[in-house]
Amino acid sequence: MSYARVGKSPLRWVWVLGVLSFASLGSDPTWGGEPESSVSFNHEIVPILTKAGCNAGACHAKAGGGQNGFQLSLLGYEPDDDYEALVKGARGRRVFPAAAEKSLLLLKATGELPHGGGARLAVDSEQYDVIKRWIELGMPQSPESEPQLVSLEVSPKRAQLPRGAVQDLSVDALFSDGSRKDVTETALYESNDVHMATVSSGGKVTLLDVPGKVAVMIRYEDQVDVFNALIPLGPATEAMPTPNNFIDERVFASLDEIGLPASELCDDPTFIRRVTLDIAGRLPTLEETRSFLENPSSTKRNELIQRLLQSGDYADFFANKWTTLLKNRRDDASDITSNFAFHFWVRDSLLANKPYDQWVRELLAATGTVLENPAVAWYKRVKEPKEQIEDVAQLFLGVRMQCAQCHHHPFEKWSQDDYYGLVAFFSQVGRKPTGIRGEDQIFHQRGVAEAKNVRSGVMIRPSALGEPVGVISPDTDPRLNLADWMAKADNPFFAKALVNRYWKHFFKRGLIEPEDDIRDSNPPTNPELLAALEKHFIDSGFDLKELVRVITESKTYQLSAQPRELNRTDGQNYSHFYPKRLQAEVLLDSIDQLTGIPTTFANLPPGTRAISLPDNSYNRASPLLVVFGRPENTSVCECERVQGSSLAQSLHMLNSDEIKNKVSHDGGRAATLMKAMKSDEENILELYLRAFSRHPSPEELRFALDYLSEPVLGNDGKPIDESNARRRNLEDFVWALMNTKEFLFNH
Repeated sequence: MSYARVGKSPLRWVWVLGVLSFASLGSDPTWGGEPESSVSFNHEIVPILTKAGCNAGACHAKAGGGQNGFQLSLLGYEPDDDYEALVKGARGRRVFPAAAEKSLLLLKATGELPHGGGARLAVDSEQYDVIKRWIELGMPQSPESEPQLVSLEVSPKRAQLPRGAVQDLSVDALFSDGSRKDVTETALYESNDVHMATVSSGGKVTLLDVPGKVAVMIRYEDQVDVFNALIPLGPATEAMPTPNNFIDERVFASLDEIGLPASELCDDPTFIRRVTLDIAGRLPTLEETRSFLENPSSTKRNELIQRLLQSGDYADFFANKWTTLLKNRRDDASDITSNFAFHFWVRDSLLANKPYDQWVRELLAATGTVLENPAVAWYKRVKEPKEQIEDVAQLFLGVRMQCAQCHHHPFEKWSQDDYYGLVAFFSQVGRKPTGIRGEDQIFHQRGVAEAKNVRSGVMIRPSALGEPVGVISPDTDPRLNLADWMAKADNPFFAKALVNRYWKHFFKRGLIEPEDDIRDSNPPTNPELLAALEKHFIDSGFDLKELVRVITESKTYQLSAQPRELNRTDGQNYSHFYPKRLQAEVLLDSIDQLTGIPTTFANLPPGTRAISLPDNSYNRASPLLVVFGRPENTSVCECERVQGSSLAQSLHMLNSDEIKNKVSHDGGRAATLMKAMKSDEENILELYLRAFSRHPSPEELRFALDYLSEPVLGNDGKPIDESNARRRNLEDFVWALMNTKEFLFNH
């Protein structure tokens, strides 16, 4: 081939020489007849590409569609495919052995040629030299006999460091032949809380001014390790409260270690409002509040918790939580039968305190029709085995498996075989139509349980996140084997996921956050507490009410939301209670309670609370439910529920007809109080007890009395009569109370 035939570009001529030279090399990893040190494609080149972000979703990863025809496996988990793409893809034009520095791979990565991702490597960097040497060696592919990476080891593993300190990490990769390699510069680093610590690309951890515990995840290829840092505030300056139970022992020990003081215990008005909202999903009634505040018993808080747990309100509130996560959704009018049946099955299970493992087993292995066995309604919403295992893993195990369907999980050890091993448990679920429109009969199909790994083509037998569950006969429903594995005392996910989810319900944030992302690279803020909660739950026989009881009886739960000067910045150690906005249904019910005007829902009995609604179709009955983020029940993630604040929410509370009509209704609270002919002071006291479960302060009382006695001008500019003026002022006062943060938040 002559120079003239390929054009006059020197770069083009170098490319031809490179291709011809590479073709003559075969697999000989030398260049120019001189032996060179070998370069591992799998263990050196791919990690460099990962570090540079080349195989990230927004760049050349297949999961994101790649860029300009160049596709790599996400985060380098399929190195054989990456080798094909780099060396043989696009007719080999990305690498030029004859002049390695002129390879498109390096010219684009260094920014010497236009590159949408910008410069990713420096020409004088070690990573550049490694890639250049690999190209000069003829781009050898890693042989099958090459030692495999088995683990990652960070040093130090943990440290106690002062605020503002800097810690350099050292990372070694350990291989199957016993060798190790320093990969500090090539590993990836990520802080689990950037407000507490940042980490550089080279593993330099810089601690900020927030005391507590922080972790840095280190990843190299498919292995992860974690560095944990304790950042003390200083020596503890105050004695911790006397613990009520094992929860307090672990929390107060952690606070003492960090040097954070605990806030004082909350007062009785705060407690009755807080615990009633958290267990029953409603405000305390006027009678409940008065009785509790007047009760001199030292055990009245525990007695209140027990009464709430035995109430139907507890079952309503937590049934709402679970049916939302289990996607009890109405897409068609024919769904009404299954929606109601499923909702009441969940509610009745909670009211009867059915053991959690039994409840989950009945759900997963459900067979029959919705009229015979309401639990089968879940299979109506979640029809495909892949969706079933993704929901089960995330909701009941706290493991997000969606990524593993197509590639290795980016932050964990789960592979495609692990994914399809779970799918196999649901491979024998059969369904056939019934006489009820839209309803199927669910049954177990006799046969071999297995699922095909779409990438390898291999048929995978059931396995529980890499753990074998034994041989499953064709006559046995494999879902029962899955339920058996989940309920084992040594299962590392099942009980942990539940106690972490419930902890977040009561404390606003989980011990592991997000609550459904349990993995080695996402450690809990208090591992001793999480382990103790998990053990207590298992030892109790998976008793959900017992779990709620032990959490709410703890002094940790009963701490004031008012921080002290030294624990003001704490957001993860539970040194004080973290206020949380009332969720949409609870807020609507609370407004109804305060105004005395219940919201009506079509085809439901009068007085039905928003927290008792069986499915998402009732969201349209109240604009408030939509504005404040009641879910549409499309996801198993708690994040579908909007808990943030917005301008639309503020405007709705201030100006919406929905709120105005409740406040000014002739049968509403203000009108009723006026008819009772009580004094202004008595009315103010009652409204404070209904809204906040407390008496007004002297200053609040004085201000309210002054406001209620103010004249009100009519359209003609003249004062209206005193009776109407008092009612108008009382309506405004009710409206003002419900627009306070104290009303809108549980604190």
